[in-house]
Amino acid sequence: MYPFLLVTHLLAAIAFIGTLFFEVFIWHSARQQLANGGQLMADQAIAMRSRKVLHGVVLLLYGAGIGLAWQYRGVLSQPLASSFGTLLSLKIVLALSIIGHYLLLAYWLKSARLTSTRASWIRRSILGHMLLIVILAKAMFYWQG
Repeated sequence: MYPFLLVTHLLAAIAFIGTLFFEVFIWHSARQQLANGGQLMADQAIAMRSRKVLHGVVLLLYGAGIGLAWQYRGVLSQPLASSFGTLLSLKIVLALSIIGHYLLLAYWLKSARLTSTRASWIRRSILGHMLLIVILAKAMFYWQG
C-alpha cells in the first residue's frame, strides 16, 4: 500500500504545485495583456476550473499524506528524537497551515472580502508553503542525525 500512497501523493503534489505555479508566475503576468473585461472573464473561468480540479487533487494529496504519515506514527510520537521526525512534523504543520489558508480564503469569498491583492497574496503564500514542504520531503531522507 505504501508505494501506491507515495505515487498518489507525489502526483497530487505535482498537480497542486503546478496549478499554483501557473497562477502565480504565468497567468498573473499574462492577464495584463487582456482588456479589463477579458481579464475578469478569464480570471473567473480559471478560478472556477481550478477550484473544481483542485478539490479532487487536494483530497488525494491530503488523503495519501495521512496514509503515509500513519506509516510513521512511531516516529511522529517523538518528533524531536530524530531529524526525520522533526522534518516530517514540520511538513505536517505546513500542510495544516495550507488548510488554514483555504479556510481564510473561503471566509473571504463568503463574506465578499476577497480582493485581487488578497487572492494574489494567498496564492503566493500557499505556493511558498508547498515548495518548503517539497524541500523538507527531500531533506527528510538525506539529513540524518
